[in-house]
Amino acid sequence: MSYFNGNLLAGWLVDGTGDSAKKNFVLEIRKGMISRVYPAKLNNRKEDFIPDNPHLLDLSKYCILPAFMDAHVHLSMSGTTDSVWRQYQLKAGFEEIKPVIEKHIREHLTHGIVAVRDGGDHSGYVYRYVQEDHGTNGNRLIIRNSGRAWKKPGRYGRLVGRSVGEETLDKAIEKEMTCLNSNIPDQVKVINSGINSLKTFSKETPEQFNLDEMRTAVNMAANFGIPVMVHANGRTPVQISIEAGCRSIEHGFFMGEDNLKRMADRGTFWVPTAVTMKSYREQLDNSGQEAAIAQKNLDHQLLQISMAKDSGVRMAVGTDSGSLGVHHGAAVAEEIRLLIQAGLTLENAIVCATANSAELLGLKQTGQLIPGKEATFIAIKSNLKNLQENLNQVEKLFIKGNQII
Repeated sequence: MSYFNGNLLAGWLVDGTGDSAKKNFVLEIRKGMISRVYPAKLNNRKEDFIPDNPHLLDLSKYCILPAFMDAHVHLSMSGTTDSVWRQYQLKAGFEEIKPVIEKHIREHLTHGIVAVRDGGDHSGYVYRYVQEDHGTNGNRLIIRNSGRAWKKPGRYGRLVGRSVGEETLDKAIEKEMTCLNSNIPDQVKVINSGINSLKTFSKETPEQFNLDEMRTAVNMAANFGIPVMVHANGRTPVQISIEAGCRSIEHGFFMGEDNLKRMADRGTFWVPTAVTMKSYREQLDNSGQEAAIAQKNLDHQLLQISMAKDSGVRMAVGTDSGSLGVHHGAAVAEEIRLLIQAGLTLENAIVCATANSAELLGLKQTGQLIPGKEATFIAIKSNLKNLQENLNQVEKLFIKGNQII
């Protein structure tokens, strides 16, 4: 690890604001913060052409971007397609899963990801891991954890959480948060629908919690100073979650244009996780019905992303990594490419993986490469034309001016 304090020349700069990429720009970095951003050559004055500056970090052959974030992961689970290993992960104890979590943390950092939001696991192992002291030089990945998600008895969600039992959702949340005292999770995760069918296209499941139940749950979480992220697919489950005041809709397959408008009006974040359906399609027999349904699900989600773009919905990149075939770290680049396929520009897709995700995770000092923000960025050896294809080729990672990779 080395600490950089000086000027950096970027061959191309994508700053996370949504503005067009800039060629040959300089980032002035002081004490881990960006103090100035300016063209490498001003007014064609020779003295302003700074590649000869001995204190310059010359990355003129690189694209410089804000470090990525993944707003929906499951760190205790691997994206492996090995069914034996997937079953083992669900039954293994904490000491067996701890190195799995640490491996996934390394994979995120290797791919230029500096923060994730964990969507929960059945045993609460990620919560337990976060509570441990890993030392100042240990876990550099910022983890926003949910503990264990909440679901209705007899409904989908056991994989990532547990049932409220005989209690109401708000009382279950209150009881747990009170018991945890100062060590509460960063957000509450609620399951408010089933999963997407690979047998029947656009099949919707009923909501798990009605509007009153969700609204009182959101208010209870707010009493403890934390937001609610909600797994919801289909029109009614999503509408309930939006109107209840949930901070973000996770997945949101088949929620429809009316819900997108509601999200835009209320400022609700959407985490589409389109890469999950791409992965299913790739893992399934192409000649079978399930692969065809997975492709149709993906196509419909891309259509919704296009409508969300036009409606002004704030989208954050989340991959659901840990689900079948969705690998930690690598999946972020694929989700960005899917956003571009849906009609976003490269620059705006990068915003979803940086500035928008930073806002959703409550990280106010990062996500954009502008004066006053942290010098947390990645360097990819590529020109702008080929950047989309090279998003997983991160050669350098800086966090607050410290070179990690």
